[in-house]
Amino acid sequence: MSDTVKSWIGFIAMCVGMFMAILDIQVVATSLPQLGAALNLRENDLSWVQTAYLIPEIIAIPLTGVLTRAIGLRWLFTASTLLFVIASLGCALSGGFATLIFFRALQGFSGGALIPAVFTSVFSIFPRKAQPAATIVAGSFAMIAPSLGPALGGYLTEAYNWHAIFLINIPPGLLVCAVVAFLLRSPRSGLSELTRVDYLSVIFTSSFLVALMLLLKDAPKQSWSGAEIWALEAICLLTLIATIRQCLRHHQPFLHLRKFSDRAFATGAILSFVTGLGLYGATYLLPVFLGYVRHHDPLEIGKIVIVAGLAQLITTPAAAVLELRVSAKWIALLGFALFGAGFLANGFMTPETDFDGLFWPQVLRGAAVMLCILPATRYALDNWEEAELSDASALFNLLRNMGGAVGIALVDTVLQQRTPVHVQHIVTALQAGDRATAEFVGLPLSRFHGEPLGPIDELTKSLIQPMVERAAATLAFNEAWLMVGAVFAVTLFIFFWAPGTAPLSRKA
Repeated sequence: MSDTVKSWIGFIAMCVGMFMAILDIQVVATSLPQLGAALNLRENDLSWVQTAYLIPEIIAIPLTGVLTRAIGLRWLFTASTLLFVIASLGCALSGGFATLIFFRALQGFSGGALIPAVFTSVFSIFPRKAQPAATIVAGSFAMIAPSLGPALGGYLTEAYNWHAIFLINIPPGLLVCAVVAFLLRSPRSGLSELTRVDYLSVIFTSSFLVALMLLLKDAPKQSWSGAEIWALEAICLLTLIATIRQCLRHHQPFLHLRKFSDRAFATGAILSFVTGLGLYGATYLLPVFLGYVRHHDPLEIGKIVIVAGLAQLITTPAAAVLELRVSAKWIALLGFALFGAGFLANGFMTPETDFDGLFWPQVLRGAAVMLCILPATRYALDNWEEAELSDASALFNLLRNMGGAVGIALVDTVLQQRTPVHVQHIVTALQAGDRATAEFVGLPLSRFHGEPLGPIDELTKSLIQPMVERAAATLAFNEAWLMVGAVFAVTLFIFFWAPGTAPLSRKA
């Protein structure tokens, strides 16, 4: 077996490991009610099942740079995957809240190292001519996972039980460990790298990331006010200032923030943040709309949201051809324009919008994914020296995850704060006899002629209340779609400043 074939087989195995890590949080999301009932968890405890995964994951990402230099890419990935398998088994065997949260945190920490390691391997394992194909393979695994997650989680839970959503990781995880350990080769490493890390910046950065994730999780539920939220905001600000100061002063920081002085890296990092915001935002918004407004079950939701994943797969070859022939700037401009258009097209839903009305916006977003990922990755990671590549990759992937967390918080804030406002506006409009509002809500139009309806009995109110709430939620969803679309529209202006490609000068 040639070295090239070994590299590709090992790389695909790494992509499978990354796929498991990304898929895990989506699979678990659809099974939270059953999991909570089985373990007698309170509703507030359920959110910690996800948060306990996300916080260690986002902390682990920047550590991959120093760990790659310390033990090598092959052994880092093998050890992380094995730890992920052990944590998955621990989650499946958990009999209580504390045990489950411990193993979920372990899952998140080990899974957090897998994503940047894969994107680092694209540039460290393959020659330049093979890098676009490798990036597409990695990006496809990374982006299809969120689309498959809700349907797969629903199927496993309904066909078996909640334990299956964790046990499914074990066979492929062990296979990945074996393949990566035996087939991949990585440069020599040295444990002395661990002694050069500025652990004070690790503490400051970890504190900031934990506070930020807690703030993004809890603030929307409390309308971004209250003593707890203000305290978290203060902690975020202080730890962010301390992180920036410490990382800029130390020669071996936790986060290599000086890389932002490279205009191409800064461009790729911003594009990665916005891409994460869009991907996680859409992955959150669409299933929630289909479940809450349209009352679909997890399997039905999965059949609808798979459209974006299929569109991505179909358009991937064209993205690969463009990546080889067209400047990264123009590919990214096209990708972000299409992605934003997909969000804006979703901003005009009605309570009856379903598969047909959601089809083309999903196609636009799916077709845009690789056109966003490829140039962003090229901007951020191309032409770095081997010693610097893993740090650049860690920071690049951290920003994508932070973009996702911010995206979910933003749309959640819109949904929670705007839905009650729309309820009041709809009720007022209906009482005034507004025919267009009645049609949007789905009420019979015979009584609506632009004149006040007069007193309404309690039975009628109770009958139309669910319809009003669905309509109000739909309007809030529309505002969330339009808000994210506007972020993508604003991002287009960055291309007036962005370079055409990453500089060759990165390699001294």
